[in-house]
Amino acid sequence: MLRPKVPTMPQPTGHVTPPAVVEPTTVIRQTPQVPAPAPVVSAAPVPARPAVQLTPGAVIALVGSGTAVVLVVGAVLVSMLLAVAITGASIAICALVIRSLINAQTRR
Repeated sequence: MLRPKVPTMPQPTGHVTPPAVVEPTTVIRQTPQVPAPAPVVSAAPVPARPAVQLTPGAVIALVGSGTAVVLVVGAVLVSMLLAVAITGASIAICALVIRSLINAQTRR
């Protein structure tokens, strides 16, 4: 069957520059620092953030805003679908009219 050919790496032609030599940098040693003493941990841990408490009014507002978003997005999508459908139908009608005009000219 067909066997693929693996291309070979071409050799460089012309002037080739040697690789650059990298000089090592000097290392400066610092004196070790004494770590700070650990802070005292309190008996009761404090939560990182407060708990979210939803009131009945907030729940109704969230549900209402979610419903409004879904309705707006749905209306936009349906209107785009209708625009595409109307455009397609008008193009089809234009094609039929042009075809009938061309056929009427050839009969005369």
